[in-house]
Parts: sequence; structure tokens; C-alpha cells
Amino acid sequence: MSSTDPNQTVSTEAAPETAPTPVDHEPETNDSPPSKSSGWAVFLFFMIGFVGSILSGWILFPELLYSKKDQPIDFNHAVHLDMVSDECNSCHYFRDDGSFAGMPDLSSCVDCHEEAQTDDPEEIKFVDEYVTPGIEVPWLNHSKQPDCVFFSHSAHVIGADMSCESCHGDIGTSEHTRVFEENRLTGYSRDIWGHSISRLGKPEAGEPLPMKMNDCAKCHKEETGHKGACFQCHK
Repeated sequence: MSSTDPNQTVSTEAAPETAPTPVDHEPETNDSPPSKSSGWAVFLFFMIGFVGSILSGWILFPELLYSKKDQPIDFNHAVHLDMVSDECNSCHYFRDDGSFAGMPDLSSCVDCHEEAQTDDPEEIKFVDEYVTPGIEVPWLNHSKQPDCVFFSHSAHVIGADMSCESCHGDIGTSEHTRVFEENRLTGYSRDIWGHSISRLGKPEAGEPLPMKMNDCAKCHKEETGHKGACFQCHK
């Protein structure tokens, strides 16, 4: 016969269950090599972006770098060249050192244009705004170079017997002035750089030649066999 202690209590609560330990699963990775089609797609997008940036630079950069300005007077070279005896030198004369004197001053024009000779509005404007008040015309010089550059026109025109058209194009037969494209950073003409910012190809017939240092050196080497010393042009 079993005996029990009346003071002893028996627990009827079940023992708490232990939570299962989580198992770490490594993320699945795709170890397969990239397909050839995806590689070609990346290359294609790269080439499109590269070529697009080059083309946009050639087209947009000059528009941003250069501002277009009209000359104060729409000058007709063809009419004047037929009336002078010494061609370009009649108005564009040389200094004593052989350098170019630039644009003709007002005194060179007054003999013929003290009064308007025609009904041309450009001539009337010239007389009214410049000749009568005695104000020099603020021409925009396409060929202006920095002060440190010396170029002897007489050495080329007289010494080498070169025509003005050799470098300046057929400006003598032009009936209107070209638009002046001014570099916003330097203030010089786009003619200093040349016809194309890409430097590819050659200027079209009648266009002025570029006036960069390597263009001068190339001409000297091809025509004379030597480049010449730096101090001949750079003072």
C-alpha cells in the first residue's frame, strides 16, 4: 500500500517547449558568366555616348565659345578694288618695319566720301555717323594677333611675291563683309583658329587660311625647307 504525503503537490503544467534553432541559409549566387549579348550592349551604349559627345562638342562648343557680330559698315571690297590702282596696298599699307598697318583710317576715305556719292544706305550711314563727326570706324579685325606676335607682311607680299588671297581668301571680290565671330574668352577672331574646330579637312575655296603657329610652320617647311627660328615671329 502506497502512502502519499498530503502536503506534497503534483505539478500538472507541461514543461515549456524549446524553440527550434534557426538555420542560416547562404544566398543563392549566379556563378554563370555574363552573356555575350549583354557585353555587346554595354559596348554599344559606350560608343553611342562617346560618338555623341564628340559630335555635340564640334557642333555646340563653337556656338558657346564664339559670339557673332556684324561690322559697323557693310563694306563692298569689289567696288573699291576696281577703283584703286595699287590694289590692296592702296588702303592696307605697310608700316616702316614691314608689318601690316591694319584697317585704313578715316583720312583715307574722306577724299571720296566727304559726301555720299550714291543712295546706298550703308554709304549714307558711313558719312553721317563717321565722316561728318570725324569718328574712326571701329572695324572688327579678323586677322588681329596678340602683341607678342610679329608678322611681316612685306616679307611675304614683296619678298616672297605672295598674293593677299594666298592667306586671306578672295576677300577682294566680296560685296559684303563677313560676320565677325569673336572668341568670348580671348576676344580674338575665329579666323585665328581656322575654318573648323575639328581641324579636319581644308578650307573651302575663297575662305581665309587659319593663322595658328603650326600652320605657318607647315607652310615654311614645305615652301622653304625650314621652319625658321621662334624669335622671327615671337617677340
